[in-house]
Amino acid sequence: MEPQPYTYHTLPAVFMLETQLPENMVGDLNAYLDKLMVAEERESHAGTLVGQIGHGQQLTMDHLCEEMKDFNMMIQGLAMDYVKQFCAASGNALTGNREVMTDELWSVHSYERDYNPIHDHGTKTIMGVSCTTWTKVPQQILDQPTAGSPEYSLYNSSGNADGCLAFSYGRNSLLDTERLAPPQSFIIKPEVGKMLMFPSWLTHMVYPFEGEGERRTVAANLNVWKVAEDGTRH
Repeated sequence: MEPQPYTYHTLPAVFMLETQLPENMVGDLNAYLDKLMVAEERESHAGTLVGQIGHGQQLTMDHLCEEMKDFNMMIQGLAMDYVKQFCAASGNALTGNREVMTDELWSVHSYERDYNPIHDHGTKTIMGVSCTTWTKVPQQILDQPTAGSPEYSLYNSSGNADGCLAFSYGRNSLLDTERLAPPQSFIIKPEVGKMLMFPSWLTHMVYPFEGEGERRTVAANLNVWKVAEDGTRH
């Protein structure tokens, strides 16, 4: 008997954008943050964040200032492209005129044993996009096994996920394989200059790390407004 022909279909659950920032842009971000960290008028962003940052800082960044102009324009452009690509991939047409505007921009300066518990991000619009970029990563984190290797699965990553970013978007169990359930979480190792963009509802967390060095990230939330013919946003 001839085997019955068949095909497999992988059903997507999360849409994520990844890009690498130019070295000069990473340098400009770090130069801006180096000055911000010692500025008397710096504003803590910790009041709106869940980060358990006992040794470092969480600082509000001015996305409208001249120094952030290029970076802000870039993430807004990427977010608009992200929305269009998502709608094309999901088969759902994007209705009405849309405008992406940065809602919040902040930095997280983490040191030994600082961490971020599981959380998501909020935006003023139902359709919201968030992003995170690493601008400094301690060497001991970079020296861990390559992201995506077997060491990075949820249940055998002990000691190999320090300082890493973990995303979760459903149930996870030790019985997933027996239940034929695909993984609904994944761990990403930081890399200097790497940016990830994702829907604001996507829950994630950051593991603590041991040893010297600063783990520095720049994060943003972006609103995706519907723009009426009279120019009002909602």
